[in-house]
Amino acid sequence: MSVAVEPAATPAMPAVREQSPWRRFVAEFAESKLALLGLAMLVVIATIALTAPWISPQNPYDLAQLDVLDSKLAPGEQASSTGKTYWLGTDDQGRDMLSGIFYGLRISLVVGVSSTVIALAIGLALGLAAAYFGGWTDAVIMRIADIQLSFPAILIALVLLAMLGQGVDKIIVALVTVQWAYYARTVRSAALVERQKEYIEAARVLALSRPRIVLRHLLPNCLPPLIVVATVQVAHAIQLEAALSFLGLGLPITEPSIGLLISNGFQYLLSGKYWISFYPGAALLLTIVAINLVADQLRDILNPRLKK
Repeated sequence: MSVAVEPAATPAMPAVREQSPWRRFVAEFAESKLALLGLAMLVVIATIALTAPWISPQNPYDLAQLDVLDSKLAPGEQASSTGKTYWLGTDDQGRDMLSGIFYGLRISLVVGVSSTVIALAIGLALGLAAAYFGGWTDAVIMRIADIQLSFPAILIALVLLAMLGQGVDKIIVALVTVQWAYYARTVRSAALVERQKEYIEAARVLALSRPRIVLRHLLPNCLPPLIVVATVQVAHAIQLEAALSFLGLGLPITEPSIGLLISNGFQYLLSGKYWISFYPGAALLLTIVAINLVADQLRDILNPRLKK
């Protein structure tokens, strides 16, 4: 008698789990070793800036802690009175360069990030309004942006600070004024492309309100290019703040930023006291390079045209 042989059970194929957008973004970002290096540098710099009051050997803003007798000490020298070692030397005011750099980075990051966020919000609102409403609204906003972009950013900032005076808030106002036009033009270009797509037409057919169409449908699809521009502009804002402080229009000399520390040692470069300008300049360079490395990888990820 024949025995029926049942076919062997076919092993079930494992279900392919689709990667979430965030995991895919992290994986693509991690493909670049330079971007990871820049991100690590940026995290270290931000940590130093945030914890500056607790890890700095000296408060460079407290005039009572400065001793003129300790001015222009070379790196590694000790103070004559206290025996304290200044690992990066001191400037002409007797200020510890290491502490000055820590506090200067704090100012640079606060000014750069704050001005970028505020300028991004203003430019985003004006760019979306120009693209969605069009007509005279678009013409007025874009002509103002064109006029501003026709002048060098540092020239506009110099004029504003000459009128407003010194201070962190004054620098932020000046940087916001020179940055908003970049975001307005970027978001307008992206919104004009998105406005012609089917999902916007479908939202209009459904009689959705204009604020809902703009905020729920148009805005999210305009964010990727803005993120890239904002990351680059943070580095530009830090660089511009350093240039303004170098020219003496940033913070007062009692609250030195990176640019002012570089300016203080500029006159001593040819006399062998290189450390007064060199170390703050190196800190500024590392910060800008780290931000640009991260921005380059973000641009490659968020811009589909650049993907291989």
